[in-house]
Amino acid sequence: MRHKQKFILLIVLMTLLSVLFMTISSGGNWEYTLPRRGRSLVAMILTGSAIAYSTVIFQSITNNKILTPSIIGLDSLYMLVQTFMIFTFGSMSLFMTHAAMNFGLSAGIMVLFSFVFYRILFSGERSQLYFLLLIGLVLGTFFSSLSTFMQVIIDPNEFMAIQGQMFASFNNVNRDLLGLASILFVLLLLPIRIEMRTLDVLLLGRDHAVNLGVSYTRVVKRLLILVAVLISLATALVGPITFLGLLVANVTYQMFKTYEHRILLPASMLTGMISLVLGQLVVQHVFTFETTLSVIINFIGGIYFLYLLLKERS
Repeated sequence: MRHKQKFILLIVLMTLLSVLFMTISSGGNWEYTLPRRGRSLVAMILTGSAIAYSTVIFQSITNNKILTPSIIGLDSLYMLVQTFMIFTFGSMSLFMTHAAMNFGLSAGIMVLFSFVFYRILFSGERSQLYFLLLIGLVLGTFFSSLSTFMQVIIDPNEFMAIQGQMFASFNNVNRDLLGLASILFVLLLLPIRIEMRTLDVLLLGRDHAVNLGVSYTRVVKRLLILVAVLISLATALVGPITFLGLLVANVTYQMFKTYEHRILLPASMLTGMISLVLGQLVVQHVFTFETTLSVIINFIGGIYFLYLLLKERS
């Protein structure tokens, strides 16, 4: 099947799932159902697109199809920020009750962390990508340990508020935040589109990219910042979904066996949207909200991650 036919298939599937999500079990209450589900659908489209887009770019930079942007600890940092705000100010503080303030603060801290992180590690003449990944893994574990420590000693009633931040939720997304996140996402896509051919070259590795005239350190630093901003926006909007990027990116690689990012990036975005909408339908109408979408995604993604590891060894 050609790429064009596969794209059409993905678009048709996404359209059918979206219509099904908007209309199933509505009970005729369209005035209430459509706006509420519409916000959830837009949030899933933005989140799936941002995570898929950033994961494919990150894997092209690292030349590794198992790594994801969460390896640098952004998910753990998000949970640390949420836990610290509840631990210090309480769950009823303005930081937690004001959605825009919480979103801005969480995304801002994650972006600032990424900027400082990359600035320090790329200060030399040669980028130290694997050292960056190692430090990111250590920092992610450190952030997670700090969060756990505060969660253990916090008031049990406040801990219930923290639990609400641990899992991604698409049911009560703030309308104003959706508009802001949509604008930022579109603006972030513009500089990445310029680097499509450069990303194709980066798959050849650092030495080949430099020989072909790519300013490797500058390009990688800029792309990593964009990846961090995309992940920060998605995480601050709905919460952490650790394995979604890994799952979506590798499914896209299997469907579209090509190196061209002009095909891989939009295909991964569609696959990410389909995964979230389909998963949310399963959560609502199969499990009747007895579990969350992030639990299902992480369970399937964890199994797929183990499969990829075993496949790499064989």
